[in-house]
Amino acid sequence: MSLSSKPNDTTEVPHHHEPSTQVYAVNGADPEVLAYGMAKYSRSALSMRESLAELNEQRAEKFLNTYYFQYGHRSIADLAHLAFAVERLSILAATITVDEPRWDGQERSTRYQDFQKSGYFVPDFAEDAAARTLYRETVDLLFAEYRHFSEEMFRYLRERTAKPDEMKLEAYERTLRARAFDLSRYLLPLATNTSLGQIVSARTLENQVSRLLSDTHAEVRRLGELLKQAARDASYNVSHAGARELLQEIQRECPAVAERASEFLLRDVRVAPTLMKYAEPSPYEIETRRDLTAAAKELLAAIGIQPAPLVDLLDSDPLEIELATTLLYQYSHHPYRQIREVVEALPEAQRREVIDLGMRHRGRHDEISRAYCAGQQFRFDILMDIGGFRDMHRHRRCVQIGQGYTAAHGYDKPPEIDSAGLTARYDSVMERARDASAGLAARNAEEAEEQSQYVIPLAYRKRTLFKMDLSEAIYISELRTGAAGHFSYRNVAYAMYEAVAQRYPALAKYFRVTDVREPVDLLKR
Repeated sequence: MSLSSKPNDTTEVPHHHEPSTQVYAVNGADPEVLAYGMAKYSRSALSMRESLAELNEQRAEKFLNTYYFQYGHRSIADLAHLAFAVERLSILAATITVDEPRWDGQERSTRYQDFQKSGYFVPDFAEDAAARTLYRETVDLLFAEYRHFSEEMFRYLRERTAKPDEMKLEAYERTLRARAFDLSRYLLPLATNTSLGQIVSARTLENQVSRLLSDTHAEVRRLGELLKQAARDASYNVSHAGARELLQEIQRECPAVAERASEFLLRDVRVAPTLMKYAEPSPYEIETRRDLTAAAKELLAAIGIQPAPLVDLLDSDPLEIELATTLLYQYSHHPYRQIREVVEALPEAQRREVIDLGMRHRGRHDEISRAYCAGQQFRFDILMDIGGFRDMHRHRRCVQIGQGYTAAHGYDKPPEIDSAGLTARYDSVMERARDASAGLAARNAEEAEEQSQYVIPLAYRKRTLFKMDLSEAIYISELRTGAAGHFSYRNVAYAMYEAVAQRYPALAKYFRVTDVREPVDLLKR
């Protein structure tokens, strides 16, 4: 018996013979209104139906201005999810755009789509006609070679892969064409246009827009402005076409009803006009990048870049060593181990000064820099081709610290290029692209370095630090070693597995990987 109960207590406690829990999906409310309704759960006893029934855009805006902007309750923006299409942006800009840990979306695939007609981005070279000419000639060459290698690789694979009797010719050629694109994509430059769709929370969008507006590339800054404007403008409504047809029928029967229905059915929806109005460039990011770039240059500029393996499973570091090394890593092109040696040799006060540079400009509401996500057991310093990096980049459960694009690490070459007798042509194209990038970077222009990156083909290597737990290491190794995958990331994932198995032999049996050394049936996807 409860201590608070009395023997003669006649108070009736309601009993429910049927479950009282209710679950229902919600649709039709504007994203900010829905976020307001969700947020009211913590401040009101009203049901979701009751909350949404009394809400409108004006009340939602007033609420958000108070709790989101004045009180800093940014988690409210997690409740508004927004869909965007971003079309005709460069691959370079796309990799920067999607670099959000809480990002969900899809980008055009270099395997399933032919990029011959996609076009490419051209930076603003102002009055430098010679640079513009060099740029266009280089990118045009790469596209012409992409077309040539696509056909040559398809022919090569078709000659060496017999069509099974039970397989239709269309499916056979489509499968081999996709495999040929896997090989020819190495010729595509970072300037190549692509498209992506994303579904993100308003909070992620605000962080994304602020980061894009703070970037060093003019194209990326412009993209940040376009995303911000798209969140505030009327969105594309897929139901409007059908609604117009319905209104025409109503108009013939009852014009007065049609006019009222039009206000409801054709109403414009702006997905995040309030939550996005204060998204601006981040002084924290801009000033931190400036300070750490200068520090990395001072400490590393005179040190040559040492050779590094495809995958390097790093040793455990004291936290201060890891933080200082990671902060410098993202603004250099050196391997992590090489930077670590420099950091370890610094006086303790100087190491702490590097760590302080990453925090010095942090404002009241700034999220802490990603470089401070430290302490993971499994840290892989990976140097792989840019095309393969785009695939590995999707693993956002990892903490990813990327270095900038450069031709300094050389390029990868699929073995089929050698087998098909195209080595000399391939190497010549890669060298011309490298020389053009160097020529564009050497100009006396503010954005010369950024503009030079666009002519770098996907074959060139990029260095990225991936930090994760054991679960994610197993997941990537299993998923990315599958026989249907691209050979580039298959090799990376298998090297990750081998590194873990060598250091922790007892854990190797938990990795259900596919041995990348085994022959692959190109017709199995």
